[in-house]
Formats: sequence, structure tokens, C-alpha cells
Amino acid sequence: MPARWRQWTLMLLSVVAMYWLQPALPIRNLDFYLPLATLGLALGVWAVTATAPFSRQDALALGLTAAVVIGLSATRYLIPELRPTPSRPPATAIVIVIIAVASGFGLPLWRWARGQGRALALALLGLIGVFIQMKTPALTENLAAGLRTWAGQSTDLASVNDLQWLGFSYVAFRLIHLLRDRQSGRLPHLPLREHLTFVIFFPAFTAGPIDRAERFREDWERLPTERLFAAPRVTVGLGRIAVGLFKKFVLADTLALFALNAANAEQLQTSAGAWLLLYAYAFRLYLDFSGYTDIAIGIGILFGVTLPENFDRPYLKNNITAFWQSWHMTLSNWARFYVFSPLSRALLRRKPRPNPDLIVFASHLATMLVIGLWHGVTVNFMIWGAWHGVALFIHKNGATAPAPGTAAWGSIRAARPPGLWRACC
Repeated sequence: MPARWRQWTLMLLSVVAMYWLQPALPIRNLDFYLPLATLGLALGVWAVTATAPFSRQDALALGLTAAVVIGLSATRYLIPELRPTPSRPPATAIVIVIIAVASGFGLPLWRWARGQGRALALALLGLIGVFIQMKTPALTENLAAGLRTWAGQSTDLASVNDLQWLGFSYVAFRLIHLLRDRQSGRLPHLPLREHLTFVIFFPAFTAGPIDRAERFREDWERLPTERLFAAPRVTVGLGRIAVGLFKKFVLADTLALFALNAANAEQLQTSAGAWLLLYAYAFRLYLDFSGYTDIAIGIGILFGVTLPENFDRPYLKNNITAFWQSWHMTLSNWARFYVFSPLSRALLRRKPRPNPDLIVFASHLATMLVIGLWHGVTVNFMIWGAWHGVALFIHKNGATAPAPGTAAWGSIRAARPPGLWRACC
């Protein structure tokens, strides 16, 4: 592949893959419009974070993206086996009108938003609002009913499964990262081509890792000069993919047969069986998630982008702090950077300053609540987040006392469950 085409190829592949990976949905044409909404969010955030004038390269990136979307809609005239979309796309004329209207609003928005702190704040609040809407089951079900009405379909069947927006959780956190870093002045200007590829980079689109723009940029700028098909790179990339496939489709899927779930729980007769199902569930969760991460990292290596690691043997850690420093590390780092640290600094600046233990407790609790609610805005995930936040605070405060070798230390060691912190998650 010619070096000058590599960055363009990655951008266009990511756009196509986003549509190809999106699962089919019951609401008519929604599995086409949701990826289009992802592009809209990404372009909207670029409009308010860009600091350089609109360049010819930006115009070309925008035009090519629109052309790909219109081209995908035109596949509605092909037989189903030849379509890259999960269902028949909407009429091409409708897609063209949507893109034209969005462009008509987008250009004035871009002109107004550049350098506007208020625009960044509004974009951030709007994105958080969309996130809450999509992560709250009751709100999602109401939205599904409204969309079914608009599509002329029965609202009796409306459910949260109608709105399976692939990759949204990861895209939202990448976009929040870009907005917050622009607010703090840390974000360099990203041309539209680089910005769009970073947000929807196809290996990491569905299950992470959550990369950072400054780290991604290092690989992006080296891309034209990299030897993509050098034997060491191909060997490492394919090896990582093979490990991920083995973890996911051999180990995790085998454990899924007897891991803890509602059906298996009803058949339990002994406590030993309950522990077996629980540990099978814990290992299945890890192998499934880390397997996907291995596949994503391996594909990224083949295309010249080294994604960050997400796991570091978390089940071998001997305390909950070490566990969270090695489990879904990119999410933990994101939460520490955008929740824990800012909240801690804000509380430290208060007059009078709160008790240091209260600051640590509030920061841990808020951080883990955000991580919990990232999975879903439900009571269960709030309890899950609060449980881990309290546990992290207790571990931090108990890390220095009592001292090893004392009777109190022995009591704590005896009461602590061995290994597998994740089993309680």
C-alpha cells in the first residue's frame, strides 16, 4: 500500500467497519442511522475542538466520509448477500438530504464554536445527556417506543434491545476526553482525518481499549514511514490475534456452558457447585474481554497502531487497588484522569478544606460510581460502583495500619477471601 494512502485507508476502513459491525435492529433503518449518528457526534466534537482553519484535507476527509455513507445507502439495490449493512439501508435520497441538512447546520456551528469555551461546555453536557439517555433502561425504552411510532411500527414490542448502539460507550468516553483536554488546553489540533480515525478506529470500536489522542497521534504520524508488512510486525500482530481468538472462542465460550447464570443457578444443589459456577463466570468474563482486547491490539499492530494494554493479570493481584490498576486499565485510567484527580483537586481548593479522608473517600466513590454507571444507569451498577469505591477507600486507609505481623493484621489476612477480586463484581 502506498505510504500516502495509509491514513486515508484507515479512516475509510473505520467508517465502513462501523456499519458492517453494527447488529441488525428491529426498528426500520435504525441500524443505518445509529452509525450515522456516531459520525455526527464525532464531527460535532471536532467542530468545537478544532483550532486551525478548515483545510483542503479536512474538506476531502468530510467529502470522502459523506461519499462512503451515501455509497453504503446505495447498496439497498443489491441482493442482501452483497450488502455490508445488517439490513436494507434507507433510500439514498433521504441519506443525501440528511447529510445536506447536517452540513448546512454544521458549517455555521463550526464558525461559531471555534475557541468558544461555552460551545465546549454545551457539547460536553449534550454528550453526557445522550449517554444517560442511552444507558438508562427506562429512558431507552421510551425512546424506542417513540422511534417505533415514527417508523410506523408497534410500540408494544419496544425494549432496550431496539437501541443496541454499537461502540457508543467507548466513542462517548473518547469524545469526552477530547472535549475536556481542549477545555484544559492540553489537546493539540487534530485534522479531521486523524480525529475521525481516532474516535472510530475499527479494531477498538466495539470493545476498546480507550486510547488517548496524544498517544494515538504518535503512531499516526509514523504511519507513512512504517514497514507494515515487515515479518516481526506481522508475526507479533497475528500471534496476538491468535491468542485472543483462543481465549474468546475456545476458553471463554467453553466456560460459558457452566458459568453462573440464571438457568445454571436454578440447578445448583451444593455450595461447591455454586463456587464452581462463580469462578467459571469470573474466568469467562476475563477471558472473553481480554480475548477481544488481544484481537483489537493484534489488528492494530498489523495496521501500524499499537493500542494500549487493557489487562495485566488482574486475578493474580492480592488487593483491590492492584486489581483496578490491572483490570480494564484504559477505563480505570480515564476515570482517574477525568473524575478522581479533578474532584480531589477541587475539594482540596475548598475553604475550609474538608478532612483529607473525606476527600479520598468522595473521590474514590465518585470514580467507581462513574465506572459503574458507564456499564448502565441502573441501581445494580450504582451499588456495584459504591461497593468498589468503599473497598478502595478502606484498602487505602488500611494499607498503612495495622502493621504486618500484628494480631490485627492476622485477623484481616484471615478474613480476606483468597484471590479473584473480580468474583465479587
